[in-house]
Amino acid sequence: MDNEQPGRPDRLTDASEPSVLTLLSGLSDLFAEENRLRAFAAVALGAGGDAQVAEAAGLSSKETAAALRRLREHGVVTSADGGALVVAHDRFSELARAGRQAVEAAGGADAGEDRAGVIVRTFVKDGKLVRLPARWTRKKVVLRHIAEQTFTPGVEYPERTVDEKLRVWCQDGDVDHVTLRRHLVDLDHLRRSGGTYWRPAESARAGIA
Repeated sequence: MDNEQPGRPDRLTDASEPSVLTLLSGLSDLFAEENRLRAFAAVALGAGGDAQVAEAAGLSSKETAAALRRLREHGVVTSADGGALVVAHDRFSELARAGRQAVEAAGGADAGEDRAGVIVRTFVKDGKLVRLPARWTRKKVVLRHIAEQTFTPGVEYPERTVDEKLRVWCQDGDVDHVTLRRHLVDLDHLRRSGGTYWRPAESARAGIA
């Protein structure tokens, strides 16, 4: 029996490759055809040869050959060392991994926004800063949230006003307003000149690493 599997790459390493996307999108079409589905089920249940597949699936020899050819082309059925037909379980694992990578790549921005929201909700309760995260990457997310919720870009605030606004965040928390102000300045969420502070138009260095 011919063991070649046309069009099948050895491994799926990049979900952006056209061949990978074609295989992923083609799986539903592959199994939408009843003969191929029945042939695949027969192999999964232990039918090791064309004749066994035909008998188990209730297909003619011609129908079986056509179905198995397409299943082989998609790499979901292969031959074991002894020549018996088997389901290519590794292939399904590769396809699943490539699918997850494609989904993550397509939804990367939304995933980042969701993650930032979870971090903020963990450390900010009812408009109050409970504590600053120990991890610096998470700390940056929380500090950006505080800056965006507290200060209008381009508006100048005297230090007294900045302290008053930050004290509200620090009520009953573990962080004092002076420490919070210093972090905001260090991260460029607030800029300072003399005793005047302002928030730049776009806060820098606030992403999730």
